[in-house]
Amino acid sequence: MSTPPRTPRRSRSAAPADEAQTTSGDSAVAENQVTGGHVALGPVVRTTPGGRTRAQVLDEIDRRVIKILQADGRRPNTEIARDLHVSETTIRKRVSQLVSQGLINIVAVPTPRAVGLNLSAIIGISVTLPKLKEISEELKRQKEVRYVGVSTGRYDIIVEAFFLDQQHFLDFISSRLSSMEGITGLETSMILDVVKFSYEWEIA
Repeated sequence: MSTPPRTPRRSRSAAPADEAQTTSGDSAVAENQVTGGHVALGPVVRTTPGGRTRAQVLDEIDRRVIKILQADGRRPNTEIARDLHVSETTIRKRVSQLVSQGLINIVAVPTPRAVGLNLSAIIGISVTLPKLKEISEELKRQKEVRYVGVSTGRYDIIVEAFFLDQQHFLDFISSRLSSMEGITGLETSMILDVVKFSYEWEIA
């Protein structure tokens, strides 16, 4: 009497193709997303019409990196990585992305006094409207000027500028500003005491 052939038993270690793909995919996502117990996704960038990119909202790691660099812009990536419990590569890539997307700049910013600029002034300037852009661009090129804003209200342009002394200030007003065609009036306010001088923006 012949014995009917047995149906081969599938090994428990073998999984259907779709199951294997799903498991592999889940593992890859988990490995890419989590580093040292923290989500380590880079800033999401969305392409806008015309092919230009727009950075999305900063994630938690981005915000913490920026806060650390605001306190000490020379902090090594290895120390930041240790504090945030992520890899040094993650921090290096994050900082590179933040800089390349124009979200942060890491520079040494001397105080005005460090370079001999002991006097600062706010200057309100009225101009003829057809000359507004031209004068704004000319003001931007002046080495003494650190801020130029086109504004509503009493003045068309608000300028913040720094000077070596009162004579320097007088020369700037009487020589350079007076030579700009289209300026119809100005008012100056000398700053007597600087209570706060900061380039830091609060990161929520």
